[in-house]
Amino acid sequence: MTATTKPPRSRFALAAVSLLFLAAFAGLIALGVWQIQRRAWKLDLIQRVDARVHAPPGAAPGPADWPTVSADRDEYKHVQLEGQYLPVAATRVQAVTELGPGFWLLQPFQTTGGDIVLINRGFVPNERKAAEADAAPADPHVTGLLRLSEPGGGFLRKNAPAQNRWYSRDVQAIAARLGLKQVAPYFIDADRAAPLPSDPKVEPTWPVGGLTVIKFPNSHLSYALTWFALALMVVFAAWRVYLEERRRRRSHGA
Repeated sequence: MTATTKPPRSRFALAAVSLLFLAAFAGLIALGVWQIQRRAWKLDLIQRVDARVHAPPGAAPGPADWPTVSADRDEYKHVQLEGQYLPVAATRVQAVTELGPGFWLLQPFQTTGGDIVLINRGFVPNERKAAEADAAPADPHVTGLLRLSEPGGGFLRKNAPAQNRWYSRDVQAIAARLGLKQVAPYFIDADRAAPLPSDPKVEPTWPVGGLTVIKFPNSHLSYALTWFALALMVVFAAWRVYLEERRRRRSHGA
């Protein structure tokens, strides 16, 4: 035995260290498995949403279905409505799109059944263009993607209904400010009426619809591999502790 060799650990210390390694390994494996499950769920979600977006438009949920409207079952459904826009000024909601910063124009649409749905007619790049496109169109037919309300506001910016300043498409708050009753708990992102001009110098017809961003981050596999790699590191660390303990015991003749 040399003077620098540490004595073997007690059985209690070894049991505590072993339990610590075991708990860390089990926890990391569980996190990795959870991420694998999340990846399967995300892939299924992407597939379901893609099918909804590209399906022929169907009837939008009516008042009888409003209480059960949900993101998992209904968001991004391709729907259609018949009726007429109400003759009120569009609500402008600040937005940033592939066409730059500007506003969404939300207009109330009364269906043939009498209920009201907010329609996001599309994007305009500035206040002047918003004013020009403010009047309600006469189109009695609307198709688009069903979207759920966005209450509260945007990142670090709250909606200010009293000032008619909006950073998110908050259906309930916008309807309350306009004094509307029997309003659907969702809004519709209208389809694009015409293709964007191929020449960037040619200005499109505002508002431009069909700018819904459908993107679901899917990094679950990389997260799972990270957790599994950390679990292997725990196994390696436990092996090193075992070798060190065996060396100590040999040195002390234990």
